[in-house]
Amino acid sequence: MRQAVCSYYAKKNVSLGEDEIFVSDGAKSDLGNILDIFPREITVLIPNPVYPAYVDANIMAGQRIIYLEGNMENGFLPMPDPRVQADLIYLCSPNNPTGAVYTKGHLEKWVDFARMHSAVILFDAAYEAFVQDDTLPTSIYQIDGAKECAVEFCSLSKTAGFSGVRCGYTAVPEQLVRDGVSLNKLWRRRQTTKSNGVSYIVQRGAAAVFSNSGLAQIQKNIAYYMENARIIAHRLDELAIWYVGGENAPYIWLKCPDSMSSWDYFEHLLSSFQIVGIPGVGFGSQGEGFLRLSSFGRRGDIVEAMHRLS
Repeated sequence: MRQAVCSYYAKKNVSLGEDEIFVSDGAKSDLGNILDIFPREITVLIPNPVYPAYVDANIMAGQRIIYLEGNMENGFLPMPDPRVQADLIYLCSPNNPTGAVYTKGHLEKWVDFARMHSAVILFDAAYEAFVQDDTLPTSIYQIDGAKECAVEFCSLSKTAGFSGVRCGYTAVPEQLVRDGVSLNKLWRRRQTTKSNGVSYIVQRGAAAVFSNSGLAQIQKNIAYYMENARIIAHRLDELAIWYVGGENAPYIWLKCPDSMSSWDYFEHLLSSFQIVGIPGVGFGSQGEGFLRLSSFGRRGDIVEAMHRLS
């Protein structure tokens, strides 16, 4: 599987060695477990709104959290503040929950910031396979200098429907060194100490995902979900509802109409029209007044939901 992942990265013009790829039971586990190799009570930058597991894992680890404010003005793509000092930086692109995607220029600024402050970027690329725009980066390592300051996490749950099977991988480059210590070696020691890895049969299935036939099959599935996203976005455009996402991610992050709160709009759609979304405030204070819709569903359900939304 590690060979297959390296070949996949090579198609992105990213060179990684097999010893830089670590197979696990999924990105969610690794995004929390990676904190084991860092000191306690360091400063962590986390976007708001955000996938809640980032926040909870850092609270449990005793870290100091500074939130990066996402909003309509920055397209829910917060950028570094030169006045802020940080040790760890969580970035997710394409983003969950907002569906917003960082450009190459955006990520270059983040890499420059991390290198300037000797910080480490924890880059969640779980939704990279959904990017449709060839000009957008799908790996932090497509940015010069990122191997010296970033760890990348990816999930086969989103790429190939491995949610219940559980398999993902984390890339830790050999060049990533802090205080004279290799993070690659630290992570290897952590994983071999606290994990027995992923079953052989699951890894064989995961490796098959990256074969030519496997990639063709998953792209067919992804195209189905992205058409669902297009249908949702088209209806929101017709209704003049502000949103972000849907073009290069399976999520659509919309502004609740008539200044409704996240929970009020959620309950209105659920009780009146049987449309289910997720209240944005559940992803952080900056999510108040927003709702997340997902394209992960049957086409008929998506079409019917958008008909009811009108």
